[in-house]
Amino acid sequence: MFDHRPAAAEMARLVNGVRDDQLGGPTPCPEYTLGDLLEHVHGLSLAFAMAARKEQLPPSDGPPRGTASRLPADWRSSITQRLDALVAAWQEPGAWQGRVTVAGVDMTGPETALVALDELVVHGWDVALASGQEYRADTASLAGTEQFVSAFSGPEMAQARHGLFGPVVPVPDEAPALDRVIGLTGRDPAWAPATR
Repeated sequence: MFDHRPAAAEMARLVNGVRDDQLGGPTPCPEYTLGDLLEHVHGLSLAFAMAARKEQLPPSDGPPRGTASRLPADWRSSITQRLDALVAAWQEPGAWQGRVTVAGVDMTGPETALVALDELVVHGWDVALASGQEYRADTASLAGTEQFVSAFSGPEMAQARHGLFGPVVPVPDEAPALDRVIGLTGRDPAWAPATR
């Protein structure tokens, strides 16, 4: 078991730092505006809390696409509340038992928890860069996320990466842990809105 609190708190801080006039701007996710990404975070926060509570999720063929048009008017407080609920749900020992299906993928409790952590860390970084904020990664969350993304980084995993991550972006051996994680997801650690 590990704690989702640091990554969720960082996501909440970043979400609350986004200005309304930034919602149409680009993100490191090529097909997402910042508003689309925030709506995705809004949805995944609910989905992973429900998964922890073993509540029935709607059937899905894959991760739902974020769409800014579905972002509620109170998105800052709504996302923060859902992040709090996600953290609380994963603090219950039962969340880590059994299996659950999220976005069409059947996983064990610990696997689901790790995917939730990856979503918080990587999309937290996405939100930070897209909105001109600093991403403050905690060591434990980075280590867990690196464990997850590393499992998909070999050439033999190209098929499994499809739809999850882009091609690995090489980074120097001495690069910080955050850059290594981001590169493994197929994102460029040096991404900036002006480079798009």
